[in-house]
Amino acid sequence: MLITSKDNNKIKHIRKLLNKKDSMSEGLFVIEGENLIEEAIKNNLLVELYVLDGINIKYDFPYTYITNEVMKSITNMKSIPRLIGISKYINKNDFGKRIVLLDDIQDPGNAGTIIRNSVAFGVDTIVFSKNSVSPYNEKVLRSTGGMIYNINIIISDLDSVIEHIKKENIKLYGTSLKSSTSLLNVEKTNEFAIIFGNEGNGVNNRYLDKCDLNIRIDMNDKCESLNVGVSSGIVLYHMYKR
Repeated sequence: MLITSKDNNKIKHIRKLLNKKDSMSEGLFVIEGENLIEEAIKNNLLVELYVLDGINIKYDFPYTYITNEVMKSITNMKSIPRLIGISKYINKNDFGKRIVLLDDIQDPGNAGTIIRNSVAFGVDTIVFSKNSVSPYNEKVLRSTGGMIYNINIIISDLDSVIEHIKKENIKLYGTSLKSSTSLLNVEKTNEFAIIFGNEGNGVNNRYLDKCDLNIRIDMNDKCESLNVGVSSGIVLYHMYKR
């Protein structure tokens, strides 16, 4: 089968899923390229697959061919992807014991970096606040390099998640440049929750007030702060390394 019209209902549905609200309500998101498609198939989360007309693929998964013009209508990439698919959300009820909370992170590159860092350093779950960039934003997905399928992702109100963390007796750490406690003095543990904050405002004070301990990264006086993606890597590596 070949889809030639940008007004085809299936193509309209893909465009609809590019909107954060619609994506969340359906529990589905759009993925592009071989890397993400392969990960989605491996994790049994791929729902639909569309292939650029004329391309031969190796996957044992039903697919539909679409024309170059139709593919252009459902991607913002400068180079047209060979493959595009619809995937289910990666969502488990179990938070695990190593949790990262993101307080209104806005930059897709930062979000993608934090996802990669979290996978690299053994985090079980990342919780995105409802006002954060969507973890299923196409730019976020591209920057994760497929790591989105290797970690539990939740979009939720942080207050309720913090309440859950407290009930589970998991130590909650805030990150703040104003803290007097250096990361180097933080005891490493297999159970933790860490909040990373908005690029411009940091972690909201009402969340910092709920933390068991707020920590900072020591740095040269010539540098005022670090990018939140970089900071997450430093903090999570410290907690991971034994």
